[in-house]
Formats: sequence, structure tokens, C-alpha cells
Amino acid sequence: MRSRKAESKPLSFSTTMRNPNRIVRFLNCLLPYENQVLTHDIIMKVIYNAIKQKLYTPVIVRRTPDLACILKSDDEKYSDAQIDFIIERSPQRHKEAGFEYGWDSRFDTIFKLPMEFGFVKYAMGEPIRISTTGHMLIDAINGKEPNEEKIQMVFLNSMMKYQSNNPYRKNANSNVPLILLLQVLRLLKEDAEENGAGVFRQELSLFICWPDNNARSLYEKIKEIRNTVGYSYSDEYMYEICLELLGASDKQRNRFKLSQICGEAVDEYIRKMRTTGIISLRGHGRFIDYNAWEIDKIDYILNKYSEYRAFETKEEYFEYIGEVDAAIIKMKSAVPADTTDLRKATLKKFAAEYSKEEIYLELCKVCNKTASTDYMLKLLPGPVRLEFLTSIAMVQNFENLDVMPNYTVDDEGLPTNTASGGKADIVCSDKEYQSLIEVTLMCGRQEQVHNEIIPIRRHLVEEKKNQEKTFSVLVAPIIHEDTKQIAEWYKFKEDLDIVPYDIERFLKKIKRENKIASLLE
Repeated sequence: MRSRKAESKPLSFSTTMRNPNRIVRFLNCLLPYENQVLTHDIIMKVIYNAIKQKLYTPVIVRRTPDLACILKSDDEKYSDAQIDFIIERSPQRHKEAGFEYGWDSRFDTIFKLPMEFGFVKYAMGEPIRISTTGHMLIDAINGKEPNEEKIQMVFLNSMMKYQSNNPYRKNANSNVPLILLLQVLRLLKEDAEENGAGVFRQELSLFICWPDNNARSLYEKIKEIRNTVGYSYSDEYMYEICLELLGASDKQRNRFKLSQICGEAVDEYIRKMRTTGIISLRGHGRFIDYNAWEIDKIDYILNKYSEYRAFETKEEYFEYIGEVDAAIIKMKSAVPADTTDLRKATLKKFAAEYSKEEIYLELCKVCNKTASTDYMLKLLPGPVRLEFLTSIAMVQNFENLDVMPNYTVDDEGLPTNTASGGKADIVCSDKEYQSLIEVTLMCGRQEQVHNEIIPIRRHLVEEKKNQEKTFSVLVAPIIHEDTKQIAEWYKFKEDLDIVPYDIERFLKKIKRENKIASLLE
């Protein structure tokens, strides 16, 4: 069959794989079949497991009341008969090259991005292969506590090699997106006329459509736009520039949507660059820049990977991108020993710049899994956003309260990952009490009892040795009845105060109270 000629297309990452954890959960569905020849039967087993784990949800689920109820519940599971029903009633009207029409092609759509990132390689009639980096990612998530630093390093290892014209894509645009971004950021930083803030968010559409790896030409284009219109222009203005870069025909103009080039693709581009840990947000997400604590990694990447070869075959590309660069994996960040002041300063800044009502609304959105439209907040993964927003809400609503979140931060003080195990998500204290705040998006009995209440009890016992007047608070979208009962049992058995709040009750409480002791009532 004659191969279709490559055309210039905007860079796009699948939005079905926004979260690294989601990529790993799909890889886990594939793991039992590693080294087995990919067949339709294996594809259906993988799809079966993905539906069972609620990773993939066909439309029929939400249209069928009993299935929709199971989907919303973290405790209830689909029966085998229900999964068979879902698959039977969900014919996939979809076709990918090299795969039969239907579920086989849907499988390829799901796993294509992890394959482009070098975590897995598959083709019909060939053995399924999971790379070293793929296994590192699986191991990092499947441990007792997710190893967020390791996950970040695996994605950095991938993104510093990822090519826009890799053999899995027919794209005439040819560059390594992360390298191109780092090179342009360096040129902007060396420019005395610039303020050092980095790349303006709307300028990222240029990166998505840029035809080659000529960073200086891209830098000069950015300078031209800034000198002409500054930072105030419409999406339509940038869209027309991008269509010109793509050499778009009238037909392509209809296919390359403004909402994609200036919206969805930009958001996903930022998310993917941020997974590396070396990119920071500035100005409430209006600019992206180097993470100053990662300069050693950035210098290493630019020195070693600025020159690269294009790969003709999928096999060569897989071997290249799936290989671990031991030097970058071992490289440490120059994070200050104490980031307390930076975290608190950032919290106070956001608490002042956002109204209480805006934070309440964003908390409801993240708990209800409703998309945020805020430039910066929508770029934070749900669990990270929940810790950040709750910390802001505590600063805004309580008098003379010291709020210390334990999430990891970048050089801007913005959260990059959730608090690690062994410590409370947020520690709040005033002259009278200390409160250990734990927040979670998990609503099921298993998750809340085993992953939250039991560790909370352990943290609380330890903290009360240092400060007797300490209590814990658990905030979740919904509190399971068993969670409430176990909290009551710990109060009866050990006189430990663990107070569970669903998000609605929590917000009502903090709106009318100004002392942290009120959370005990």
C-alpha cells in the first residue's frame, strides 16, 4: 500500500492521557501480555480490563442508569455480564492504519501516545514490548507510595528525545518540542530587551506549528510579534500566523481549528512540558519559563540533545526514546533545603488575588471533576489542585492561622506534586490548636479507610506526642459512611479527633467560622 505523504500539522498530544498516572494504569492493563504476540483476543482482554477499572468509559455507560451509578461509585464494580454488555453495545466506529475497524483501532488510539513516548511498542502479529522506561514508570506508581520524582525523571527522559516527526506520525514539521522550547527560552533570557519572564502563553501556538528546529528564527518571530502588537492580541491574530506557518490549504483551514491551535493544544503542550519538572509557570500561567532549580539538567539536555538524528523506522525510534539516560536520571535538583517561606508567600499572593468565592467555586469544580477555565489552575492535576486550593481557602478564611502545605513546589512556589507519604497534606496551627488537614478525591470505602484514615491516625498519634492539642481533618468530595464510623471508633478507643468533611459541608463550615477549633465541632 502506498504510504501517505507527510503534511505540516499542529503538534498535538492525546487528551485521553493527560495524567501520568492514567498512562501507567493503562500500561498495567497491558503488562500481563508483555512479550505475547498482539492479537484481537489480547486486545479485547486489555479493553475488558480497562473498562473494568473504569479507565475507559464508552458512551453506553452514562446512558444506562445502573451502569452510570456504578461508574460514579468508587466501591461498586461492573459484573462480567455488564462488561460484556458494554462492549457489545459499543461498536467503535474507528479505523487506524494497521488495525481492523472497531475495537482493534480503539486500542491503538489509547496506546499510541505511550508508544510515541517510548514506554511500549506493539503491532498486530508482533510481540508486545514494554521498554525500560515503561517499567520504571510502572514501578514508580505501583509501589506503596507513588515515587513522584522518579515519574518526573522518566517523563523528562522521554520528552528530551520526543520528536514531532517521529515514525508514528506523518508530520512534515520536524523538531524536538522540549529542546526547541529550552533553546528559545535561553535566547529570550540573553536578550537585554526582554524581562526574563519567558514565553507568553499565546506564543506557544507558534511552537505547536513551527516547521523545524530553528530556534533563532522562532525567537525572531516572537520578537517581531512583541514589537508589533506586544502581548495584547486576539487568538484570531495568532491563528492566522500559525496557518501561514503550516501552509494550510482551504481544506486544512477547516480541519485545523482555532480552538485547537490556540486552546486545547496549548494547554496540553504546557501539561506535557510540566511533567518534566524543568518548566515553571509565571504570572498566573500567562508565561512559561525555566525552573531555575533545574539549570544543571537544562544545560545537560541542551549540550547533549540539541543535535539529534531523525529516525526512519519505528524500531530505531523505540530503542532510542525508550533507553534510559543514566546521567539525567541521577541528576539532582538544586531545590533549597527549606522552601517554607516561598510556599507561604505564594499562598498569600493567591489568597489576595482570588476572591473567596472564586476559590470555593474551583474547589467544587475539582471535587465534581468539572473542568476549570482558570489559566493556571486548569494546568494542575486534580489531586495537586485540591491541596493547593484547600491551602488557599484556609489562608483566606481563618484569622492568625499558620498554613503550611507539604506539596512539592517549583521555583515560583507553585505545586508540582502532592505531599509525599509520611506527612500531612497541610499543617495548620494557631495559638490554641494544630490541625492536620488531609484532602483526597477518592470516595470509595477501600481508598478512604485504608489510604486515608489509617495513615491519618498514625500521623495524629505521632504529632500529639509533640503537641497534645492536635486534631485531624479529612476533606473529600463525598465521605463514605464507614469512614465516619471508623473516625468515631478512633475517638472512642484512643480519644483521637479525626473529623471527616465532604466538600459541601467543609465549605459551609469555613464560610461562617474564623477559628480552626471550630472544625472540631
